[in-house]
Amino acid sequence: MFDCAATPSMHCGNWRYRTMTISPSSSAQEARRALGGRLREIRKDAGLSGRELATVTGQHPTRVSKIENGAQAPTDHDIRRWCAACVADDQVPDLIATLRSVDSSYLEFRRQSRAGMKRVLGAHTLQQYEQTKVFRIYEHNVIPGIFQTAEYSTAMLSFWTKFLGAPNDIEEAVTVRMERQRVIRRGGKRFVVVLEEQALRTWFGTAETQAGQLGRLLELLSQPNIWLGIVPLMTERTAVGSTGFWIFDDDLVALETPTASIQVTQPQECAMYARMFEVLKGSAVYGRAARGLIVGILGELDRTVPSSEAPELP
Repeated sequence: MFDCAATPSMHCGNWRYRTMTISPSSSAQEARRALGGRLREIRKDAGLSGRELATVTGQHPTRVSKIENGAQAPTDHDIRRWCAACVADDQVPDLIATLRSVDSSYLEFRRQSRAGMKRVLGAHTLQQYEQTKVFRIYEHNVIPGIFQTAEYSTAMLSFWTKFLGAPNDIEEAVTVRMERQRVIRRGGKRFVVVLEEQALRTWFGTAETQAGQLGRLLELLSQPNIWLGIVPLMTERTAVGSTGFWIFDDDLVALETPTASIQVTQPQECAMYARMFEVLKGSAVYGRAARGLIVGILGELDRTVPSSEAPELP
């Protein structure tokens, strides 16, 4: 969600902007509240108080309240007992399906990474990439995985492997990422990407790795199905996104916290991310200006990378 409507404008040097804060876990929380609300309606339709339902189902009244308010997720068994007490067994399949959806919208990296980093995918599966026609991507401090070089991806995944205590399968995980990049050259797909300049200046690995990654971005600028915009550091803007996010067509939004991946599917919330993307896109520069920014940063890296090792500009 974007908690921004009443946020006052802020001044920072020559910048004047409205801060739009994205709360990544809001979708999972809202889904739990919606599920709890449905269970509350079922209880009320049955003419039971919360305390009466708790007695019939063998629960503490506090737990019933927490479930109805979305503070605690029910189990499959809870839903079956709840509906049986309310003579609403016909509601069980749909409620359990909703519960599954809530569980899958918030995926902890530590759980996913137990079998290795190649399993940490979230929404970024090859199947999802193949079925998506329009990708809208915003990143504020990292190059999107679909544009990463193998060296850049290796450097970034090396940190996450250690941080999550995952088995070291970095080579396989990078291979998975490189395979997903094949969709870039397939017909019928468009990539609209907005990067903060900070993403170009944040190193993963050595200066040579970063230079190679920037060279890769220059190559992608020539692709007819890629619209790459860069928001300069020193520019007047109307909004700042607090986290990166991907919009797959109009059906799914994916974003990440340091510990989990979030998948948003509620139409109203997806629409808000789409609105936010349009606002951020308006502050970006494109074409020759975007290329100039990348080339300029590569020139700065030239003073760090030995000339014999610096990548050639496309």
